[in-house]
Amino acid sequence: MQELKKKLARILIEKSYKEGDFTLTSGKKSEYYFDCKQTALHPEGSYLLGRLFLEILKEYATVDGVGGMTLGADPLVSSVTVVSHLEGRPLPGFIVRKKSKGHGTDQYLEGLANFEAGDKVVMLEDVVTTGGTLIKACQRVKDAGLEIAGVISVLDREEGGREALAEAGYTLKSIFIRSELLNAAAL
Repeated sequence: MQELKKKLARILIEKSYKEGDFTLTSGKKSEYYFDCKQTALHPEGSYLLGRLFLEILKEYATVDGVGGMTLGADPLVSSVTVVSHLEGRPLPGFIVRKKSKGHGTDQYLEGLANFEAGDKVVMLEDVVTTGGTLIKACQRVKDAGLEIAGVISVLDREEGGREALAEAGYTLKSIFIRSELLNAAAL
């Protein structure tokens, strides 16, 4: 798995890491930005993310599926569902809308037909900074009747998100923390 992680680190740095002056979703200013969608939508990047997420998912006793907030988690959820099928451990996915559908079933979650009330799911996220958006998504998932077993991100920026999630009752695991990613890509 370390070799896969090194390959992913190189793709993340090449495709997703930018330096400059950025405003993050949280409203915070930053001198760097990770646009993980660029890597998640790359063929090898998508495969590596699916494999590494599945490896972390093995740490959970029971997981019935994965999901996350649109738009950042969309390609992550797809990667995990496809790779999980290929590896003989099929996990369905769902996507949390930012706003309810507004028509038809008027739901926040897409993909619920693949789940039953009480199923244990893991939330996927591309980048965690403050955790605010992720906490909101977790509440919508709980409101839909699913139980959150944990949260996994591609990158923890180490800016308070892990602590905010813990305070809300969720444990964050990540493929990389920022300092580790920059070091791994250099290897």
